[in-house]
Amino acid sequence: MNASKLPEPLRLLPYVGKWCLIASLVAFLAGSASAFFLISLDLATRTRQAHPWLLWLLPAAGFAVGWIYLHAGKSVEAGNNLLIDEIHDPAKVVPLRMAPLVLMGTVASHLFGASVGREGTAVQMGGALADQLTHVFRLRREDRRILLMAGISAGFSSVFGTPMAGAIFGLEVLAIGRMRYDAIFPCFVAAIAADQVGLAWGVHHTHYAMTATAPVALWSAAAVIAAGAVFGLAGMAFARGAHGLSAFMKKHVAYAPLRPVIGGVVVALAVWACGTQRYVGLGIDVIVQAFQQPVAPWDFLAKGLFTVASLGAGFKGGEVTPLFYIGATLGNALAPLLHLPFPLLAALGFVAVFAGAANTPLASTVMAIELFGAGIGPFAALACVVAYLFSGHTGIYRAQRLGQHKHGSPPSGGA
Repeated sequence: MNASKLPEPLRLLPYVGKWCLIASLVAFLAGSASAFFLISLDLATRTRQAHPWLLWLLPAAGFAVGWIYLHAGKSVEAGNNLLIDEIHDPAKVVPLRMAPLVLMGTVASHLFGASVGREGTAVQMGGALADQLTHVFRLRREDRRILLMAGISAGFSSVFGTPMAGAIFGLEVLAIGRMRYDAIFPCFVAAIAADQVGLAWGVHHTHYAMTATAPVALWSAAAVIAAGAVFGLAGMAFARGAHGLSAFMKKHVAYAPLRPVIGGVVVALAVWACGTQRYVGLGIDVIVQAFQQPVAPWDFLAKGLFTVASLGAGFKGGEVTPLFYIGATLGNALAPLLHLPFPLLAALGFVAVFAGAANTPLASTVMAIELFGAGIGPFAALACVVAYLFSGHTGIYRAQRLGQHKHGSPPSGGA
């Protein structure tokens, strides 16, 4: 019987089988890499906290990582943006060296005290490892796009323990205002399976307890909308600050390994002046505090400055966990002004600043539900969508394209 004459559900079986197999392999590779990365990151963080003097070696560590990237990693230095570009315009397979280089660079950043995150590393490892399957399965151009998106979803899911948000992130992050549904099945399979692979390796994700909420009413919705606008502006300021400093450093410091040296000196001296390492590393302990008690109202600003200095100078890692920190502490500070419980505002800020900075309101809303429970859904949707609108048409990922303007009139100065 001619395959074209088969009922459509039967014609789908080869497609489903093919992508179940490929996405499962992607999940195993990305989930295993993320598990190793998270274990290494935890060890590096505990070592730095036990030996605060390691911070003074941050400039030397920055030079070492910069030198290695200069001589062995030029082709993968673009990181997440390289993956997004390859999805938009497939050219050549992402070099496998991306995975070990970004792993080494990020662990070094955390060991010696840079203020960076971890999502960028997991996404890059997931994408680079997934793309190696292109030759194995002799995938076509369109299938390779889907493969890379599945790798991004698997990496994000496994590093945060949020499989649904991870899947949607891989679909949503490519373009502002547009999603690619041709990859929806592989992305969900890869994200869900990668999370399970990480758990099988013994990875444990931080639990954030939202101990107080508010009824969904006119006054609370209005307060959340106001907070969402602030969260969006914070996300926009972070993205522009990081891009601006990076461009400044590239323009005025021609020798790439020297940029993180300068950034490392600035960060080390700033930590010494503040007398605390509260604003370096992931800052998970401070994020947890923001759900439990009032924190210093300047914590969000200090973390933003430390992270912009670190990423802008060229340290490897990611932006998302620092954005969680900025959002949770900013929400904590806004709570008394908006007369809402600080655990609720901390949770909303946690996801909404990320939504604004990454232009991913749907993934961020689903992440809120996965992390804090279904009850936060209406507030999270409001906060994330408003933050997305107020963050402008720029974001932390330069390669992200403009699929559709966020509102009626095009932004001044272009997309």
